[in-house]
Amino acid sequence: MPAATVRPCAGPAEHAALAGVWRRAVDATHDFVAPADLDEIEALLVPAYLPAVRLTVAEAGGVPVGFAGTSGDELAMLFVDPSWQGRGVGGALLAHVVHEQGVTRVDVNEQNAAAAAFYARRGFTVVGRSATDEAGRPYPLLHLRLTAAG
Repeated sequence: MPAATVRPCAGPAEHAALAGVWRRAVDATHDFVAPADLDEIEALLVPAYLPAVRLTVAEAGGVPVGFAGTSGDELAMLFVDPSWQGRGVGGALLAHVVHEQGVTRVDVNEQNAAAAAFYARRGFTVVGRSATDEAGRPYPLLHLRLTAAG
């Protein structure tokens, strides 16, 4: 397999491919989220969520294998195709948005221990907690802030 490279999103024409990466990633890592909630989020991904953030894509062989979405200094989303997890794609995306876009904050689902550990290894620490996600669903969030060089 070719190595992944990080680049800006090619625009709305690429959103459907990113939604596919998102679905495969959450199916592999978010077993705590009810299927109906995943479907609801997925229905809003292309028309609402992806256009609302600055997207950075990791690709290999011309195909997106991961992406990050930022808003100001916040990482709003970071997803990696399961076949590419554990191969440095997430770390490369995070390093890019921290160093090139000034990201210092991220929220992570409390039930997603692997994601929380991923951010902790890169200098993020828990600074707060919410009992629900942004939409009021019963998925607690940990609020993280970059406190050390990642």
